[in-house]
Amino acid sequence: MKKKWFSFLILFLLTAVVLSGCGGGETPVQDEQTGEQKEEKADQTEETAFPVTIKDANDQEVTIEAEPERIVSLVPSNTEIAFALGLGDEIVGVSDHDNYPEETAEKEKIGGMDMNIEKIISLQPDLVLAHESALHSSEAGLQQLRDAGITVLVVNEAVNFETVYDSIYMIGKATGKPEEAEEIVTTMKERVENVRTKAAEITEKKSVVFEIMPAPDIYVAGSNTFMDEILTIINAENAVGDLEGWPKINEETMIERNPDIIITTYGHYTENPVELVLKRDGWQDVNAVKNKQVYDVVSDHIARSGPRLAEGVEEVAKAVYPEVFN
Repeated sequence: MKKKWFSFLILFLLTAVVLSGCGGGETPVQDEQTGEQKEEKADQTEETAFPVTIKDANDQEVTIEAEPERIVSLVPSNTEIAFALGLGDEIVGVSDHDNYPEETAEKEKIGGMDMNIEKIISLQPDLVLAHESALHSSEAGLQQLRDAGITVLVVNEAVNFETVYDSIYMIGKATGKPEEAEEIVTTMKERVENVRTKAAEITEKKSVVFEIMPAPDIYVAGSNTFMDEILTIINAENAVGDLEGWPKINEETMIERNPDIIITTYGHYTENPVELVLKRDGWQDVNAVKNKQVYDVVSDHIARSGPRLAEGVEEVAKAVYPEVFN
């Protein structure tokens, strides 16, 4: 069981929800309102001719000579973005952890944290989409790919919605899909702002805990996580918001926090997670348990840094404030 949950946390690492990274420095999110920022993003969508040069998350100037026809993606978030851009036919290899969209099951697998360099080279990609979160463990392998003449682009590790948009813009520019990237970002922003606008009218905030792993080793989503930002968007309170990143807490602490809502994210890995929470000994006076306000949400929708985050916002809003959003 321990190994199973350790693998689950490793999956979070690979999908750019890096536990240590989430506790890093602040990333401004208000700059999109300035004219300068908008002008910069407009430039990203205007440059469609190849070759294009992009400064990647490894602070390297990467030149892509021609529109890529064969792409290998090393992490699920990059893959989801690429598919959303309409690049399904161009993707020839994905990581072992990729599970969306369904077409990823038909793609060649190139490994997980330990990527198979020989396999990647054999696929003859024009472009490899790497990720900043795995640089500490994969830099030597990425250099092997560069030495083999393969273009490697390290996509930024997104820590909030604004940096997810940056990832989409980067991949869109690198693959000749800047207009599609702009459309995806615009749609995501509209969906998120629709929720934010509705939620602003809520006067009685509910307290929420995202439970990432079940008892006895309860891990939760604290501050500086996508889930915490989602709670801000929907005008709810993170009952463990004073804790940072993905802390482990004991059952006594959870009972003391007494959240109105508990949202589990491990339904894909554990049967009946809602029932597990509702039947815990000693939890009968916790508001979420007493009022049967426990829900399971697909973790990829609220943790994976891709287009489905907007869908995750809507799902959480409906779970926390059904009277407003259903």
